[in-house]
Amino acid sequence: LESGKRSRDKTEVILSDQEILKTAKKVLSYLKKNYPDFVYEGSVFAVQTKNTMQNEKGLDYSFSDGYNCISLTFKHKESKELCDGFLRFNQRTLKVRSFYKMADAYLANYLKEVPMPKECIIMKTYYDFTSKLAESIDAEKLKLGTSLLSGKIGQKLFADDFTLMHDVTEKNCWMNPFWDGEGVVNKGDKVTFIKNGKLLRGYADKKTAKKYRVTGSANTNFSDIPSNGYCTMTIKIGKKSAKELLNGKLAIIPMLYSGGGFKEHGEYKMPVHVAFLTDGEQILGRVPPFTMSTTMFDMFGKDFIGIAKTNKLFNDKCILVKMKAEKLSSAAQN
Repeated sequence: LESGKRSRDKTEVILSDQEILKTAKKVLSYLKKNYPDFVYEGSVFAVQTKNTMQNEKGLDYSFSDGYNCISLTFKHKESKELCDGFLRFNQRTLKVRSFYKMADAYLANYLKEVPMPKECIIMKTYYDFTSKLAESIDAEKLKLGTSLLSGKIGQKLFADDFTLMHDVTEKNCWMNPFWDGEGVVNKGDKVTFIKNGKLLRGYADKKTAKKYRVTGSANTNFSDIPSNGYCTMTIKIGKKSAKELLNGKLAIIPMLYSGGGFKEHGEYKMPVHVAFLTDGEQILGRVPPFTMSTTMFDMFGKDFIGIAKTNKLFNDKCILVKMKAEKLSSAAQN
């Protein structure tokens, strides 16, 4: 059993029920006034969490966090689709004006149709892209030979500036406690799995760690025994902005995409129904539907451009990566 006493509170300003209602009315009023050709649906809400862990050896951990969220979909009145896009905005202390700027960027340029750039550079939050990699660095699968990365520990597999970790540090944690499901706290509140492209280790709970000498990744739902899998899959942020990383080139922001994903051997293919062209700071218009494709190794290897600092178009950090683009078939569009 683990021991020790520690607490962390990341809570800032959580909206009350009355403030949520007031904010929702204010946001809807702004959107209807400035973009009356769209129909909106969604919600404004607040989330608060408090995690605690105690045991008979004196372990006493607590963690609190929370955020406010504006989440909505939009549809142009002349559109035949059920939904033409969505906006989601999370902040510990809600700044509505920042949401307005993000909404302005997309809604003001939605009807401006622009051609695809010659080179397909995808710019978006990276969370959807790490699922296959998370599966691949499971220490149990690495040992059993069922991972795409089995037998490759110690090898350089990805880009020089690609570093992947479990990060629950004071600076970077978001709704995640600093301990895992077994009460383990990693040194410095983080564990690096891939450093500068080199695979160092996999993640494991205590049971699996006896084989791998790795720990701090036990997941728990508080109604069952802990199991392997608590990992934030955080990619190290670079020092440049998206525009600096693009260096004069243009990127595509996929907004609505579905019907694809990763395959067994790491191939990735995804139909994109709504996407926008950007210079890294401004939205320049909407590009035609297309299919983006790559592989897990190319995405984080030769085609990896970098992780940009927090961008106002997402209110979050974002990945920039080269992919192949193919015209989306009419069947896939329907």
